[in-house]
Amino acid sequence: MAGVLRQLIKQQKALNQKAMELEAAREILADVFGVRLSEVDEMIQSRFEGTIGDGANDIEDRLWPREFWVDG
Repeated sequence: MAGVLRQLIKQQKALNQKAMELEAAREILADVFGVRLSEVDEMIQSRFEGTIGDGANDIEDRLWPREFWVDG
């Protein structure tokens, strides 16, 4: 039983670390693009929806946008 509990605690710590990393990434994106966090969420959601069903076979095509630009 103690082994199971240790494993659960280890998994929870890993999830917490990943959640902190994702939150930091969202904040960095908001800062870089000069937008609110809600807009970052919309950008991520839009990008995710754009990759579903587009026939992309290469994992790189699904992870990275084809273009980047910053209006300055």
